[in-house]
Amino acid sequence: MSQLRNAFAVVLLASGSIIFAQTSEVSIQTPPPPKYVGRILKPFHLEKRVVAAAKLSNSPRLEQLVRGGNLYLSVQDVIALALENNLDIAVQRYSPLLAREVLRRAEGGGFLRQVDTPVAAGPTSVSTAGISINGNGLGGGGGLGGGGGIVSQIGPVPPNLDPSLYLSYGLGHTTTPLTNTLLNQTTALTQNYRQFVFQYSQQFPTGTSGTFTIYNGRSLLNSSTPLFNPSISGYFDLQINQNLLQGLSVGVNNRNIRVAKNNLKVSNLQVKLQVVTTVSAVLNLYWDLVSFNEAVRIKEQALETAQSLYDGNRKQVAIGALPAIEVTRAAAEVSASKEDLLIAQTNLSQQEIVLKSALNRNSMQNVWLDDVHIIPLDRIEVPKTEEIRPATDLIQEAAENRLEVERSKVNLDSSKMLLKGDKNGLLPSLQAFAELTNHGLAGPANPLYNNCCGEPNSYFIGGTGNVLAQILRRNFPDYSAGFSLNIPFRNRASQADYVTDQLQLRQSELQLQRTMNQVRVDVKTAVIGLQQARARYQTAVDTRALAEESLKAEQSRFKYGVSTVAQVIQAQKDLAQGQDSEVQAMANYTHARIAFDMAMGRTLEINHISMEEALAGQVQRESAIPATLPAPRPQGVAK
Repeated sequence: MSQLRNAFAVVLLASGSIIFAQTSEVSIQTPPPPKYVGRILKPFHLEKRVVAAAKLSNSPRLEQLVRGGNLYLSVQDVIALALENNLDIAVQRYSPLLAREVLRRAEGGGFLRQVDTPVAAGPTSVSTAGISINGNGLGGGGGLGGGGGIVSQIGPVPPNLDPSLYLSYGLGHTTTPLTNTLLNQTTALTQNYRQFVFQYSQQFPTGTSGTFTIYNGRSLLNSSTPLFNPSISGYFDLQINQNLLQGLSVGVNNRNIRVAKNNLKVSNLQVKLQVVTTVSAVLNLYWDLVSFNEAVRIKEQALETAQSLYDGNRKQVAIGALPAIEVTRAAAEVSASKEDLLIAQTNLSQQEIVLKSALNRNSMQNVWLDDVHIIPLDRIEVPKTEEIRPATDLIQEAAENRLEVERSKVNLDSSKMLLKGDKNGLLPSLQAFAELTNHGLAGPANPLYNNCCGEPNSYFIGGTGNVLAQILRRNFPDYSAGFSLNIPFRNRASQADYVTDQLQLRQSELQLQRTMNQVRVDVKTAVIGLQQARARYQTAVDTRALAEESLKAEQSRFKYGVSTVAQVIQAQKDLAQGQDSEVQAMANYTHARIAFDMAMGRTLEINHISMEEALAGQVQRESAIPATLPAPRPQGVAK
């Protein structure tokens, strides 16, 4: 029995080291095993790989940017806060971990799992009046969702690459009543037995599978006829099977592993796409907030101008220089200006809510942000000229940089890998096998032996050691070899799967070409949109400047009694409209610029975004708050 325990321990140690060596390293926390798990049992200890709880708290940066109840934000701060706190990015950050676990599963021979996390479209502004994104499918994250990794289980089943260990130990007692006492010399045959079975199985990517079995049994009877009692038997058995047609190729058997590696690449691309989408959307929110601030300033100026005209008219009416109707007209303009200011202030307040939500991980636990107002530190600057390279060069650059193109290419490569498995599934199943078994038998002479069958052979007298020696000397070997062939006639299911995946592969090739064509369309439309946005802004600036001159002229004419109140009011409206158009043109330019960067695949580079920081959710760059902060604009609505 002690020899059996020692053999069992040696087998556990040897097989355990094999299993432990195949355990892949992951970034998920793996606490050490309990103290009672020793070196022998450690490989078989159930790994308690724990995923850390989801982080629901904001980074310290958000509170550090608050001064006197106001949140002072620059463009770089907005990007940093989005990388650290935005929930869409936080959700997508799990994609590589999920894909890595699917790869771990495939390396063990498991099927692929669908664990894609679609790219979420970013938040949009509360009001898009006058805002244009050029209709190129890139604004607000459009056109970037979906398209995750490839999953298919058609074709030969991949081998289970994790070794399998089987252990069995049993003992028992049986009593058999006998009516014929000639053979066993008793009417009640009793047997005490115990047996041990160890089996190790392994499959390989080559289509080879092997099983090694060790058996040891002991039987004690109450009969006087057996020469040896108790009798000890055992055997070593080695069986090897090899696929010769279906399931023979390494490329077929490890296709899931290679596809899982490709899907891991796709998951990293998905994170990049999410970062690009979210950052672009948040930048649009920020610049819209800047334009809404400008709109409030313009409406306040318009209200002051209208109020000044109203006060002046009241004085003129009081001295009889103007009819009373002019006061009513001026009062109506004041009322209309208040309404315009109210709308602008409402848009600004709602825009702050949307932007704070995009930069805040847990609004329920950070209600203090509700009373914090955002003060943008950057202003929209539109260059006088736009240096744009030839369209051919831009399209070539975009085709190399666009993540959607790279993702489609990786998925196309995965489809080709899986198609090899489909083709291999059309072959018949032909397997060769070989089996080798070595037997052993021993035991002490039966003390109850009645000498019915001659003297026992001394070669078999002994215990477990004698049985093991006979097995190792191969005194009693068994051999067998052969092959088996299974031919499914017609095989319509496999043929249909193979043709179906070929058709889908051709669709994927065409979709890749469509993506390439769309890149060309995106770049050309983005270039036109950027040029038009800059030209529109310049036109709006000129129109606003002319409106200012017209208002000054009308006010001067009115002062000398040449113009009328209605003409002055109309000039004020023209100026307010011109200023609105200028602000909207500035916002249009920022949207066009962001869309152009997305079309070119430059968003990460232009905004100095590190994917290492995006994946970690922590930006190393410190926020630089200026020593002199701009005065906050009074909040509230017009009265």
